Amino acid sequence: MQASRWFGVGAAEGHGQGAGARAVDEALVGDDPKLLVVFCSPVGDLHALLREISDRAGDVPLIGCTTAGEIGTSGPSDGSVVVAALGGPGFSVETACAMEASQGLRKAGSHAARCVPEGMEHPNRVLLLLSDGLAGDQREVVRGAYEVLGAAVPLVGGCAGDDLKMVRTFQFHGGEVLTDAVVAAGIASDAPLGIGVRHGWRRVGEPMLVTGSCGNCVCTLDDRPALDAYLEHLRLDEPPDGDQEALARLALIHPLGFGTPRGEEIIRFIGGGDYAERSLACIAEVPQGALVWIMEGDAQSVLEATEAAAADSLAALDGRPPLGMIAFDCIARRGVLGDQGIQAEIDRLATLAAGAPIAGFYTYGEIARTSGVRGFHNQTLVVLALA
Repeated sequence: MQASRWFGVGAAEGHGQGAGARAVDEALVGDDPKLLVVFCSPVGDLHALLREISDRAGDVPLIGCTTAGEIGTSGPSDGSVVVAALGGPGFSVETACAMEASQGLRKAGSHAARCVPEGMEHPNRVLLLLSDGLAGDQREVVRGAYEVLGAAVPLVGGCAGDDLKMVRTFQFHGGEVLTDAVVAAGIASDAPLGIGVRHGWRRVGEPMLVTGSCGNCVCTLDDRPALDAYLEHLRLDEPPDGDQEALARLALIHPLGFGTPRGEEIIRFIGGGDYAERSLACIAEVPQGALVWIMEGDAQSVLEATEAAAADSLAALDGRPPLGMIAFDCIARRGVLGDQGIQAEIDRLATLAAGAPIAGFYTYGEIARTSGVRGFHNQTLVVLALA
């Protein structure tokens, strides 16, 4: 590793005693650590886990969140702890936390954005955001951060998960376990940082018109209750007993997609629905008047998107070898790939990273803003590469 910067990843199965210590010990591969990023299953005593990590690492700044599956250098896992660490004089880091984010997501994003270090010593900067995707329209978090940082600082990150229960996710800041929060790390480096983002989904069938929506709730499609229209388009039966988790699992491989005037393809993750009102709940806004398609993908299209996202992130490093990667991978892509496919996906990332360590998690939404105001994605892979 280059002397001025280092990046390490540690992983341990389970949440039992010693798991956090094993993961952080493996991640701390150099002196002068500047940041720990923790991804873990929501199962277990999260307070005890953070205490154990802090006991080993001291007062190193820490952010993190719970997941719908964890990603380490050797591959994906469930019920585990993954710790990424970076350090050395080539990095400077500050962290921030905005609580009760659902009361003002744009304000939360603005508050989080103020932690990006300034100064020319480390001119390459990025804001890493981890948020509660169940707290409302996550585009507002991106808009709030953009209002503070403008186009000069890219945004990257993802929404915490709860193993597809779609009930409650947790975010970490220092030794605190939070919910309904946005946590952030402003990272500045004396070497380039690269971001890649691709999804691998395609349109199928006929479009539907969003005739009624409010925020992230889709009320009607083609003037019919949205839940009814969605299920009928798929020719599928309704999950029994108003089961939110079952609906979320069904929607994993059948997201909604719509275009923009700029030719962008926007994907929206359906996180649940209101069985009484017959509406669909998405992780971010689906605008009224939009034409939406049901989207689908297969293993080949998803893996091609994986390679493209990784290649884009590496291309931004100006020919320097990567120290490591952090991957924010939507849980829906995992649903398409299956167990063998997600291992193949991480293997491909590892090959492109040329042996550099990889950390990440399966998300409920992804953040990647490198140009323009838009920067919130669903059912997409986002890769941050560090030189």
